[in-house]
This record gives sequence, structure tokens and C-alpha cells, in this order.
Amino acid sequence: MCALGSGRATVASRALTGLSGIEATSDFANGASIPLGMVRDVLPSLDAYALELRSRNNQLALIAASQIQEAVATAIGRYGAHRVAIVVGTSTSGIGESEKALRARVQTGELPHDFSLGQQELGSLSAFLAKYFGVTGAAYVHSSACASSAKAMASAARLIRNGLADAVITGGVDSLCGFTIAGFASLNLVSNHRCNPFSVNRDGINIGEGAAFFLMTRDPSTVRLAGWGESSDGHHFSAPDPSGRGAAIAIEAALVSAQVRAPDVEYVNLHATGSKANDEMEGLVISTLFGSDTPTSGTKQLTGHTLGAAGALEAAMCWFAMDDANRSGVLPPHLWDGHADPAIAPIRKVAMNESLGHPPRVTLSTSFAFGGANAALVFCRE
Repeated sequence: MCALGSGRATVASRALTGLSGIEATSDFANGASIPLGMVRDVLPSLDAYALELRSRNNQLALIAASQIQEAVATAIGRYGAHRVAIVVGTSTSGIGESEKALRARVQTGELPHDFSLGQQELGSLSAFLAKYFGVTGAAYVHSSACASSAKAMASAARLIRNGLADAVITGGVDSLCGFTIAGFASLNLVSNHRCNPFSVNRDGINIGEGAAFFLMTRDPSTVRLAGWGESSDGHHFSAPDPSGRGAAIAIEAALVSAQVRAPDVEYVNLHATGSKANDEMEGLVISTLFGSDTPTSGTKQLTGHTLGAAGALEAAMCWFAMDDANRSGVLPPHLWDGHADPAIAPIRKVAMNESLGHPPRVTLSTSFAFGGANAALVFCRE
């Protein structure tokens, strides 16, 4: 679930038809109206849970988690609760709740009774999901900025491969809050328009929120996580290495892990934030590895940049394209103004309603985070 709506069918339909959920709002920016990928659904109550587990982050998680509840229950019955693990990604956790509490303290001199520091714990997400699903296997959170949930999915696969779990609930969630928006704004990375990745006119990112979860097992499925690659180049606190070396290492490792070659990849879901440095780096890497004919698109123009949830949400975009329901192989379009930046190596952007004629057999999703945390996931159809 994300700014496009809730539920697999709704989000898939809107994503594949290029319907953007980015809207201007002043809800999280001290009265300033900026475009955000905000979830507008009514969020469920968490009053039945301990105070430290009540947060907007976990409300978003609950909506997405409920959609795989039946599959998880089947896995518990088959393997036992102790053999079902949780590995998820997030970056904000309950920071929004802390913001509200601190504002109340300024006004009243006291923190409100319905606030707990535990709401801000990064581990709150995995603890909440373990409580919700009733599983007792390993449960932990990855927090490596925009690569968090992609790295969580790679870790989930390793747990299964190493025999430490038989099923893993994996993915990620992140929720909007003023702290995150102010932080990106201080780096001059927030756009006042819908983001425009790879355009000469791009001027920054749109921040969003959302949640996407998968149940990962060894069982055959239409779409399989076939390979993953990770790297850490540590080039800069926030800027990517312009050479793209770390990003290329992650992508090449994912291809090797999946036992596929670059020409086998029929669609690449780009990180494509709309920032000047990221797009230049990514264009160089994708052009070098895949040439200028492989279909590519960024989907943050549809959902906003969901930060810790981005890797999982964009893995879902690949899943939507590869699913049997997408018989003609419609690909998520790249929404932009069409004015290419001559400083960016040319790559092919997916046009509206463009299709392969069949669901793509191999796809790749990229995630490049602050601090040089890079991840790439390869998906294959069985």
C-alpha cells in the first residue's frame, strides 16, 4: 500500500497505467505545500497493542501485512511458528509520534500519556509484525536508508538458504514525518513539483510513504527472487560515487547470483530519485551494463520516494509486471517531461502503455542509499 492506494490489484492497476499518487499537501512541512506520496486511506487502530507498538509506521504495516495473513498462517501450520522469521526494512519508525509528543511538551511542559520512546525504536516494526502474525522465529529490522528493504529481502533469502528459517516475512515500510522532509530539504533535494527523473529539468525528489511485504519460501512461485547483490562504497555521507563503481558491483553480483546475463534482463526498475547526482550515476551504470535498448523506468513519480520501503515497493512493481495477470507484459511507465539530460548516458525509458507482448521473464530492481549502501535484486519467472 502506498499513495496509489491499498491492495495488490489496485496498486498494480494504477502503477501499470501510470497513475501518479503524488499530490501537494502541507500536512508534514510546517504549512508549506509540497508534493508528497501520502497515504490517504483511513488507518486502522492499534489500541489492542502495547503503547510502544502504536505508530503510523505500524498502521501502514498492518494494512499491507493483513493481505498475506492467510499465507503466513498456512506457513505456520506447515513449519511451526519458530521456523517463520521476519526481516524487514524501515528508516523512520515512530519519529512522527516523537514529533507530536515534543510539540505537546512545548505547549504543556509534559510528554503526553499516549507516547512511549519505544515507538521510535527501529525494532518496533519487527516486534509488531511478530505479535500480529504470532511467529517466534528470528525477527529484526534493516535500516540502511533507501536500500533498507531491498537488503532485508536479500537477508531473508539467506536465512532460508542457510537453513535458519523455512519461511520469512520480508519487505519494508516507511511513514511520512516532518523530520525526514526537513532533512532532505536541508540538502536541497526536495522538489516543489512532481519529480522528473533523468530530465534536464529535474530538481529533486518527492518523499512518500508505503508498505510492501512478501512471504518468502522455497516453494515454486510465478515470480522468484533469483539473485541479489550488495555493496558499500562509502563514497560520501549522502552523495553517490559518480563513477557508479559500488552500484555496478551490486548489480553484477545480483546477475551472477541469479545465473543470468545482462542481455537476459527484460526490464529494469531504476532507483531514479530525480536528484542530479543519483540520476547521472545510475544512467552511467545502466547504460554501461545494459546498453540503450533495455526497457527501464523509475516509479517514484507514481509513489514518491518511500525511503526504507522503496526496495520492497519497487520489487512489487517488478512482481506486478511479471505476474500472470499481466498477460501482455505492460511495463510501469517512466513519467517525465521527455527532455533528456545530455550529461546522462542514454538509456531507454518505458513509454505509457508500452508492453513486451508477454510478462517479462527476468527483471532487475536497483536501490542506492546514503553512505554508499547499494543493493540490486533479480527476479525470474518460473
